[in-house]
Order: sequence, then C-alpha cells, then structure tokens
Amino acid sequence: MHEAMVAQSLLSIISDEAAKHNARPICARISCGKLSAINDEVLCFAFEAIARDTPCEGLKLEIEHKPLRAQCQNCVQDFDVELSQARCSKCGSEDFKLLADAPMVLEELELQTD
Repeated sequence: MHEAMVAQSLLSIISDEAAKHNARPICARISCGKLSAINDEVLCFAFEAIARDTPCEGLKLEIEHKPLRAQCQNCVQDFDVELSQARCSKCGSEDFKLLADAPMVLEELELQTD
C-alpha cells in the first residue's frame, strides 16, 4: 500500500517539526498533483492508524490536489489543463505539452502549545 509509506513519511516529518517547537500537531495541510497515485481516504486512514499512540494522534490531515499544468506549443502560455477540455486557455490550441505534476508538499502545519 503506497499510502502507508506516504503516511509514515508524513508522520516522521510532522513529529520532528512538532518536537522542534515543543508542541502538539493538530492539523496538517498537504498538496500534491492531480496525477499522483494518492487516494485521499486511504491516506487519511493509514495516517490515522500509524499515528495512534503518538503525539500526532487525532491530527486532521487536509489534502489539496493541484491542477495539472501544460504549456501551449502555439503561444507558449502555461495553463491549467482539464483533460475533458484539453486546449490552451489563451489561444484555444490543442497543441500543448504537459508539465511536471506538482510534488507532494507539506504546505502548512498547525501546532498547539500547552
């Protein structure tokens, strides 16, 4: 299960950051590209299971999927592409190349100090 490995990595990163601030993590927001092989429900379930009996137990995990980006080969405009309407948002061209999918990033971590 790919999500279990991702959850373990997130737990490690979040735990380390919380320890640096002597705080308890209560919410984490991550982002990733639309083409990532992450299933939100499975990742949240895996994180919840792995975080049990750790300082991260009860942490709310929010996942944002960044849009797929492309570059028009006609007008060189970068744009968000919807695969159901795959054309440049500026000139309407269907000649484009897909750009790299957004990586998984820990965008924000909310900590609580006692």
